[in-house]
Amino acid sequence: MFKGILIEKDEAGYRAALGEIDDDRLPEGDVTVRVSHSTLNYKDALAITGKGPVVRRFPMVPGVDLVGTVEHSSHSDFEKGDGVILNGWGVGETHWGGLAQMARVQGDWLVPLRGLFTPSQAMAIGTAGYTAMLCVLALEAHGVRPEQGEILVTGAAGGVGSVATAVLSRLGYSVVAVSGRPEESEYLKGLGAVEILDRAEFAAPGKPLGKERWAGAVDVVGSHTLANVCATTRYRGVVTACGLAGGMDFPATVAPFILRGVTLVGIDSVMCPRLERLKAWRRLASDLDVSKLESISREVGLTEVLPLAERMLNGEVRGRVVVDVNR
Repeated sequence: MFKGILIEKDEAGYRAALGEIDDDRLPEGDVTVRVSHSTLNYKDALAITGKGPVVRRFPMVPGVDLVGTVEHSSHSDFEKGDGVILNGWGVGETHWGGLAQMARVQGDWLVPLRGLFTPSQAMAIGTAGYTAMLCVLALEAHGVRPEQGEILVTGAAGGVGSVATAVLSRLGYSVVAVSGRPEESEYLKGLGAVEILDRAEFAAPGKPLGKERWAGAVDVVGSHTLANVCATTRYRGVVTACGLAGGMDFPATVAPFILRGVTLVGIDSVMCPRLERLKAWRRLASDLDVSKLESISREVGLTEVLPLAERMLNGEVRGRVVVDVNR
């Protein structure tokens, strides 16, 4: 038996509860991992509360991240005792995820820990930080350099935004952070942001084109915010889109793309190929100041996850939430 959060849906309704789970219920996979830490992400909060169609199979253990030690493996790349990280690949959606003390997964989904970070640090980064790094890599791949101008980061006090701000500023970019929480201004400046803007400036319907300002952007919000970001991006600028906290819609025009040559790059962290994942984690090891993780993250026990999920959806949670599944 092991402890975990289990989401069920039946005639009695949709519910998530923490309890004991029998080992025999673990799904199929060629690697069994004894989980030490997981995370609570926005997607996990949607899954736990049932406020978004995240879970596609029931019952389901949520948690799109995990780090732990291999307990058993029939995969050629891993053996008992190896430290491993997992992000995405549908865990917490179609395959049992990390918010439990045990997990059984496919070895091809795993990234070796190999001393890059401690388990707690790896989850302080987690899917959010790994997604942020994919955004940074996309900006670089499209030729955005620090000297070209400011980089806008929306949802900057959240998990993706916090890591993106920290990494971009360390790489020499001038980061302008967008947040709806003025009380987080000092926190964001501590991560390296040079200016803080109110998210209300981007949340309402805007013009097809605005004054050019951003050389690049990392957007986690979508909807009107993403449309306004694109409309104010400079000629040949690059906008990376990786989230939908403000909605799945994109109420924009083609004007930024055909009149200013703006590039909109979609960032998918879930099914991202393994080689790109490995590159992102290697870059995080070199380009993220791990001393910033203490301010970016907080650690909670498994028993605290359920009430925190609602607060996360209400925008009341800063940065990353690391979950120690053994307390």
